[in-house]
Amino acid sequence: MSKTELLKKLLPGFIPLFVFIAVDEIWGTRAGLVAALIIGVAEMVWIWIREKRFDRFVLFDTGLLLALGSVSILLDNDIFFKLKPGLVELILCAVLAVSAFSKLNIIGLMTQRYMKDVELNQQQMAQFRKTLQLMFFVFLAHTMLVFYSAFYLSNQAWAFISGGLFYILFAVVFGYEFVRQKLKLRKQMVIPEDEEWLPIVNEDGGIIGKAPRSACHRGEKLLHPVVHLHVLNHQKHVYLQKRPMNKLVQPGKWDTAVGGHISVGETLETALKREAYEEIGLKEFSVKLVKTYRWDSEIESELVYVFVTHDFKSIHLHSEEVEEGRFWTPKQIESNIGHEVFTPNFEYEYQLLKKEIFS
Repeated sequence: MSKTELLKKLLPGFIPLFVFIAVDEIWGTRAGLVAALIIGVAEMVWIWIREKRFDRFVLFDTGLLLALGSVSILLDNDIFFKLKPGLVELILCAVLAVSAFSKLNIIGLMTQRYMKDVELNQQQMAQFRKTLQLMFFVFLAHTMLVFYSAFYLSNQAWAFISGGLFYILFAVVFGYEFVRQKLKLRKQMVIPEDEEWLPIVNEDGGIIGKAPRSACHRGEKLLHPVVHLHVLNHQKHVYLQKRPMNKLVQPGKWDTAVGGHISVGETLETALKREAYEEIGLKEFSVKLVKTYRWDSEIESELVYVFVTHDFKSIHLHSEEVEEGRFWTPKQIESNIGHEVFTPNFEYEYQLLKKEIFS
């Protein structure tokens, strides 16, 4: 999901604030308070009906707007009236600042509220934080301009700055992000001539398309097939490989003996033989397919075909892709699970296959 699409999905969370500002400018503060109250109550009722829970965020949003508007009515002061849009926007800046620069991501919590079916990987979340940081600086500058115009500029200038300019800046931020996403997508679509292409499959393994390897590894959940091979000796010890420290994914951790992608046009058997030789130098081995499952990580979605072999004598490491390899006893594996020794994929797969491997 792009940052632009994510922002569009998050926008409903700010509807009470925008409605308050818009109604306040046209019909006055009292009308804005009534509109904010109606929106807030409607949201709480809707969430309760759909999810059977009380949403504290809606209560906070609505209560904050009501408190601010009530103070404005009670004071009935011209300067406070002019400062009010800046005070509201200052609250928005505070929320953006906390979400963009601290571990408490308020906007992230709002995503759980409005987008329960959407999961963001680390890369997407980092990009979204950059967008929030941009919004923070833009709206902070606008807030300062509102305060300045309230004291030193004409009523006409203040009215434009506190009203129309806010929406113009909001549109500019969205437009900037839209153009940036389009340019980024266009850049990603430039595929090197020598890049590997992978088949895209459904969960039954049927091929439904193809995509370059880079597209499969950027969090778009394009399901592609891979092969894993577990190598066992006669004592049923499991051979594992250690990933080099220069790997982008899970560096320095122990992993399945053989694991790799199936390229477009390759069969399972061809891919397995190629990967086995490339990674651990294994040749002339017999295998048994014991499991097929789907594995979703932050960067990719894989349909994993798991094989087991007891032919291990030809193993010899000759690739820079593998730092070390050795047999592990089941006891050694069990005692190190959960201690950042193995890759999460191997730990999951080991639990999945214990019966098949050690029965």
